Amino acid sequence: MKPKIVIIGGGSGLPVIIRPLVKKQVDLSAIVTVADDGGSSGLLRDYINIVPPGDIRNIIAAMSASDPEILKIFQYRFDSKDVFLAQHAVGNLVIAAMTEMYGGNIFDAVQHLSAYLKVQGHIYPVSNEPLILKARSKTGQVLSGESSITAAHQQLDQVWVEGDEPNEVPRAVPQVVDTIKQADLIVYGPGSLFTSILPNVVVPEVRAALQTTPARQVYISNIMTQKGETDAYTDADHLAALNQHIGKPVIDYVLTNTTPVPKDFVDYQRWHEVAQQVVRDRAGIEAQGAQSVTGDYLALRDAGAFHDGDKVSNELLKLLEK
Repeated sequence: MKPKIVIIGGGSGLPVIIRPLVKKQVDLSAIVTVADDGGSSGLLRDYINIVPPGDIRNIIAAMSASDPEILKIFQYRFDSKDVFLAQHAVGNLVIAAMTEMYGGNIFDAVQHLSAYLKVQGHIYPVSNEPLILKARSKTGQVLSGESSITAAHQQLDQVWVEGDEPNEVPRAVPQVVDTIKQADLIVYGPGSLFTSILPNVVVPEVRAALQTTPARQVYISNIMTQKGETDAYTDADHLAALNQHIGKPVIDYVLTNTTPVPKDFVDYQRWHEVAQQVVRDRAGIEAQGAQSVTGDYLALRDAGAFHDGDKVSNELLKLLEK
């Protein structure tokens, strides 16, 4: 039986790890945030009140064994000259259409689309309803909406999610909870801590499952801190925020890149959300009951610092064998 790996997050970081993992002999599941409200996803969310599809689309493309030309069309984004369709990716429109076809149930829509596009694994939106991300900054200011939180560039103390309706308690898709409980290895990230990873874990049923699952749990520390939100955070600081939001120290391993990022390599105007390289704090990690795992996980490309998906996936398989 293949070992079961569950990856939790959203944004652009997850596909980097997913692409090499789908080639391994593992049963891979991705649990994806539904709190995005920017760009094409935000527009579709506002117009037709569906779960924002952008993060889901990117993970479908990363896990698909379909014809590359089909995936190229699926990922195509209309340019700004196409006023009516500007900003929209074709895949977002397909996911929106299929969600409507299946009575507003994005979970069912994604499962059917996954079959059509030969997805190698499972993709689970964390909830069937669009969620609103809320945050409280270190100064006590309450911010609402993922894009607003990111744009504020403020250090954050806490995030939570709410439903669209007043006093609506966010509910997880049942398959998400079952998948967490049956996992052998749970992986968080890589991705924005407060806006991609934590929006999943603060859904009450997900939090409860993460506290009780027998799976080993791994946090992939970001290469760089995020401007405002995690300035000067060490890997141990990221871990503390994750454990705080889950409600107990459940993380067994923290993967941290220790290869220096060349000072003049990163284009900080192009990658305007990044600040500086995350520093390792082994003692801080061990104080939280986790093991610090370090190595060269760095990929330098496009004037930015990213994870090397092959190296990280190989490290995850080593942890799985322990």
